Amino acid sequence: MPDLDPRIIGAWRLVTTRAHDEAGKPMHPPYGPQPLGVTVFSADRRMIAVLCDSRPVLSDGETAREYNSYCGTYTFDGTTLVTRVDACSDPARMGSDQVRQVRFEGERLVLMPPPRPWRGVTQHRELFWEKVG
Repeated sequence: MPDLDPRIIGAWRLVTTRAHDEAGKPMHPPYGPQPLGVTVFSADRRMIAVLCDSRPVLSDGETAREYNSYCGTYTFDGTTLVTRVDACSDPARMGSDQVRQVRFEGERLVLMPPPRPWRGVTQHRELFWEKVG
């Protein structure tokens, strides 16, 4: 197994999220305007992530609070993070490989999941994390 890039190891807190459509037009941010999340990457290649919309009350017209959690083993080559999921909030992800593109902006870790359909358009997401430990 290749050496692990040490930049990813540690505990991270979600500080902001962004999303845009195929044309680059901004969309509703993932996990709402008050995202909350923690992810931890250990040196022994285990990870856990918990993310949610932390608003106590949703805006009119919003019917569901976005929530996601999963854990598993991971590989990271400096640009691509792959997690083999062994437990999660979404049963459809059990045993799957969750692939995220990664970049670093200063001290921030930016995770970019694959584009996905959201309310009839393709959404591109970026999740910005700051190291806390």
